[in-house]
Amino acid sequence: MIKIGIVGGTGYTGVELLRILAAHPQAELVAITSRKEDGMPVAEMFPSLRGHVSLAFSAPEKARLDQCDVVFFATPHGVAMAQARELLAAGVKVIDLAADFRLKDTAVFEQWYGMPHSCPDILAEAVYGLPEVNRDAIRAAHVIGLPGCYPTSMQLGFAPLLTQGKPLINESSLIADCKSGVSGAGRKAEVHALLAEASDNFKAYGVKGHRHLPETIQGLEAIAGRPIGLTFVPHLVPMIRGIHSTLYATLLPEARTLDFQALYESHYRDSPFVDVMPAGSHPETRSVRASNMLRLAVHRPGGGDLLVILVVEDNLVKGAAGQGVQCMNLMFGLDETTGLRQVPILP
Repeated sequence: MIKIGIVGGTGYTGVELLRILAAHPQAELVAITSRKEDGMPVAEMFPSLRGHVSLAFSAPEKARLDQCDVVFFATPHGVAMAQARELLAAGVKVIDLAADFRLKDTAVFEQWYGMPHSCPDILAEAVYGLPEVNRDAIRAAHVIGLPGCYPTSMQLGFAPLLTQGKPLINESSLIADCKSGVSGAGRKAEVHALLAEASDNFKAYGVKGHRHLPETIQGLEAIAGRPIGLTFVPHLVPMIRGIHSTLYATLLPEARTLDFQALYESHYRDSPFVDVMPAGSHPETRSVRASNMLRLAVHRPGGGDLLVILVVEDNLVKGAAGQGVQCMNLMFGLDETTGLRQVPILP
């Protein structure tokens, strides 16, 4: 059994981790930290976990995290890098769901997250936790910087077009038009997430710059091995969970005869959590709700030079907690689907 600690188990990604790990056949939950809720049974805060999680929250100093095999950080940015060194010294593996180990350039991290990076040496050895791209590196990793939810959809949507050795598309002008539910903002009281503010409304935000932009460009350039230009516009839609990303890429003349449906199917044939849907499909966010599955469809309107890729995922699962468990499985030599075969819920 894998002994698991969770730091910050009171947010939406934290409760998703608890939900998934409670049914994982190789997981043993041994510690869940929250200073404010120290001593409160987890099931008191989250009644959905009654009968599944018997632990109580504990203050970090009481949690004995150094006795775990792996610790997940479902915390605000900056927490994982403050504790990672001590855990690694004790032989504990670290999976951070925040941004502390995503961006390899500390200056870029400091620009977008407004804080200095306290352990650049650990950052240098951290592996970006996108299994469909970095599966082998994740198996050998001690520190995982998990991708953000939007970057997961964008990178997996564009990746097959960037790995063919030579450019197939105009890589300087990729466009990502992305929508997310309000849970992407986290479990906290903010005006924009109130029912009366978010319901019956639709808006863009972060158009002049969003912190997921440099992360996505970093990932796409690593996939392609060359510079990438990306315009990313996120939107808030009146739903609780889910991401829908519509991606646009202009074909180069030499790529016009390619079968892009076959290209995508071949690229993801060994990826159990990426479903390339039949040609002409329109994936829906509800088709992946509460699951680790990402579904995509490839379109070429009118047979022209514009390729449109539709991508859907659950931002709290494949976009966060589920992807973290997928990485954990790889790190501990398990089949990456272990504990992650939940069927999406409908309606």
